[in-house]
Amino acid sequence: MTDLEERQKKLFDDLRHIDENGAEYWLARELQGALQYKEWRNFSKVIETAKIACKISQQNVGDHFVEVNKMVEMPVKPKKNVEELGFVEVNKTKMKAIPDYKLSRYACYLIVMNGDPRKDVIAWGQTYFAVQTRQQELAELYDRLNEDERRLFIRGDIRQKNMLLAEAAHRAGIITRQEYATFQDAGYRGLYGGMTARDIAESKGLSEGQEILDYMGSEELAANLFRITQTEAKMKREGVNTPSDANATHFEVGRTVRRTIEELGGTMPEDLPTPKQGIPELEAETKQQIAPKKCKK
Repeated sequence: MTDLEERQKKLFDDLRHIDENGAEYWLARELQGALQYKEWRNFSKVIETAKIACKISQQNVGDHFVEVNKMVEMPVKPKKNVEELGFVEVNKTKMKAIPDYKLSRYACYLIVMNGDPRKDVIAWGQTYFAVQTRQQELAELYDRLNEDERRLFIRGDIRQKNMLLAEAAHRAGIITRQEYATFQDAGYRGLYGGMTARDIAESKGLSEGQEILDYMGSEELAANLFRITQTEAKMKREGVNTPSDANATHFEVGRTVRRTIEELGGTMPEDLPTPKQGIPELEAETKQQIAPKKCKK
């Protein structure tokens, strides 16, 4: 094991706890710091996405994400009622309960798989928390998913890979929002036979503000995921460093994916049906399913 691998392993080993039954777990607040998330509100969004992934994986969310409260000392401004601010006094020290989670190794794995892929520490975490034969398990799992579950599964992957593509575009000199929109259109035009993002949105009957990737079926999403991953890999491999070359690369990769679909006798992406429910609605339904039930008084 190299020195770097040793440091990576120690980073997560040091956060590992063992409960009274001998089971290992990690605390979300401690993992937040290790994964370089400064604010809990941002990290908690990653946790919520990971919980959705856990539900899609047909696992019991409560077995992997155990909600706990952590008591911390908090400053209180003078002349404020301590109880009104949600604090309690413990040995004359003002304390407040903040949300936390006891996480299984699998929960940590889902968190790093849904974290910001631009962080080196996320890649370390993916290696550390990866479970054996995970790729085979994912392939078997995918075969068992229904259409909506497949859409959620691929859409989550696209969010991560789009971050990497945006980084590659930025390195190539694509800076402004308009430049990035032109770059994105290049890929869509290649894959959709000349259609821009606006053309695709109009063909799907979407309103302003609705993202076209949120209204694609699993087959269409898979084609776009391949476009995204292969464009980012080709730009990195060939050292693309100008906006014009980046746009040309994105268009060519999109067009190659389209030709492949055609050669396989598949349906062109613009001819695939548009799902009635968008990804945000599906995610909201999944969150509702995994939300803790409130006891009736």
